[in-house]
Amino acid sequence: QVQLVESGGGLVQPGGSLRLSCAASRSIFTINAMGWYRQVPGKQRELVAAFLSGSVTNYADSVKGRFTLSRDNAKNTVYLQMNNLKPEDTAVYYCWAVVIGKGEYDYWGQGTPVTVSS
Repeated sequence: QVQLVESGGGLVQPGGSLRLSCAASRSIFTINAMGWYRQVPGKQRELVAAFLSGSVTNYADSVKGRFTLSRDNAKNTVYLQMNNLKPEDTAVYYCWAVVIGKGEYDYWGQGTPVTVSS
């Protein structure tokens, strides 16, 4: 089991920055993949950025060069630094983790809203 607690969402003007945090309830060394998805009402949830197995970091094309994923292993926390935000980045952002044991298990945070508007 993994509990994920997000923070850092809010309202920001276009061109501004926000940093999202996701704290896991267990060591992130025991988590096989971890990152962020986002969802707009009426649309499917989409991957924003994630640490995948094999030290691979994956970013959506729409955020490359603007968003940066990082982690603090001592705090069991993953961060999403979002710069040069655009109105189309407006969404609810969900922290996501995968643990592979006897099976593959997906875990989700409660979601944190990000609104980019002037």
